[in-house]
Amino acid sequence: MAEPKYSKYVIREPLEKDKSGATLHLCAEDGCVGARFPGFPAEMTTVVISQPTTMNPEPHAHDYDQFLCFLGSNPLNLFDFAAEVEVVLGEEKETQLIDTTSIVFIPKGLLHCPLIFKKVDKPIVFTHICFAPVYTRSVGDMSGHPVHRSRTRYSRQEQLKLRGRPAAYQL
Repeated sequence: MAEPKYSKYVIREPLEKDKSGATLHLCAEDGCVGARFPGFPAEMTTVVISQPTTMNPEPHAHDYDQFLCFLGSNPLNLFDFAAEVEVVLGEEKETQLIDTTSIVFIPKGLLHCPLIFKKVDKPIVFTHICFAPVYTRSVGDMSGHPVHRSRTRYSRQEQLKLRGRPAAYQL
């Protein structure tokens, strides 16, 4: 059976050992899996997914490269990934099943999405990294993407409460 066309863009469990244990790592140094990908400037967003959901239901593309990162939320065991995510790639709408800690490379111009978080037995961390200073789409509708003017920042009191610290606590 032939390997699926876009499977070369899925980097499963890019984990390395160091003195602190397993490390998720990509860089441009020779010998590192990230050496084949371009560098900064970048835009990055990280969210925790704790229940099934669909992100970006319509396919779209960018004028820059992008990483989609899928991580288990157990910082002591990066292999602890208890979810199933479908990533749709290309005009052919080829589906890649993500069921381990993985990074998917989305080259400039490649149609992708939806991202379908089908099963989430434990929370996972999802990060996208765009190799451009601002998130844009060269193909697809941007109307559902929030602009910064419409986003609300956490107040100092909310930040302290979320950290479990009293309001009088000063950093």
